[in-house]
Amino acid sequence: MKIHLFDKIISPHITEKSTNLSEQNKIIFKVPHKANKKNLKKNIEKIFKVNVTKINIINKKSKIKLSRGRKIKVSGFKKAIVTIKKGQNIDLTTGI
Repeated sequence: MKIHLFDKIISPHITEKSTNLSEQNKIIFKVPHKANKKNLKKNIEKIFKVNVTKINIINKKSKIKLSRGRKIKVSGFKKAIVTIKKGQNIDLTTGI
């Protein structure tokens, strides 16, 4: 089974912190648990046509939270912080 380019990126992770990081040419994406840095770099360069200089990957663990007296499991995810070359940008507001 061949994996499609877009299977390596689930969605952009847009928060207040990620918006502040965008000023430093860093974009945050949610990625599958099996994703690695080499494949992510190739795929992001092909999809968005930018030069990737660095990728950091963070695993967010799942948590158990209490809601109305019941325990609820909040699933974890993997996110990649992608640093791109100065002067280039990825516009996440438009579609691909």
